[in-house]
Amino acid sequence: MAATAHSSPPAPGTQPGLRERKKMKTRIAIREATYRLIREQGYEATTVEQIAEAAEVSPSTVFRYFPAKEDIVLTDEYDALLEEELRARPADEPWFDSLRYVLSKAIGIGSSEEPEVTRLRARLMVEIPAVRSRMMESMSVTGRLLCRAIGERVGRDPGSLEVRVFAMSLIGGLLETSLYWAEGDHREDFAEIVDRAVDVLQHGLPVAKGS
Repeated sequence: MAATAHSSPPAPGTQPGLRERKKMKTRIAIREATYRLIREQGYEATTVEQIAEAAEVSPSTVFRYFPAKEDIVLTDEYDALLEEELRARPADEPWFDSLRYVLSKAIGIGSSEEPEVTRLRARLMVEIPAVRSRMMESMSVTGRLLCRAIGERVGRDPGSLEVRVFAMSLIGGLLETSLYWAEGDHREDFAEIVDRAVDVLQHGLPVAKGS
């Protein structure tokens, strides 16, 4: 659920046109070439020129799709999914139940379709300061998407302090959860620790036993 170089997926129930399919194909080719090169030679040694050559596009095309190399690593299609799914949940469903459902669905898709990419992205956020910095910059973009969905759901102004604080607390919590998961060499189940993070947002920080 990283948010940097966002794309606009087609509306639900519609098929993308030829132009959009070509753009999706190019974007996927660039991302796959990047991941392959990083696995082979490391992040720092991988250049945009090498990525372009491997993806059979020009460097200017790479930059047209992804403003920075970090964006290729961080981008995914899940922000729009989160917003869509939150809006689709039943209006009378408790808010945190909706949130858990949507996060579980997004994690399930990422884990089943791109498990190696998910782990690589989290590891690079830990190891590469530029990737981590870019991720933090991008959080405001995801925040605006979530503020809209959250505001609609709870009947508050998306620009209100309360909605903004909650949305950014959620995004920051998910970022720290990803870092924690990678620092632990991905040994724990990611869905389970995300659920623990949501517990903290919902119930507050639990007091340690014996305190």
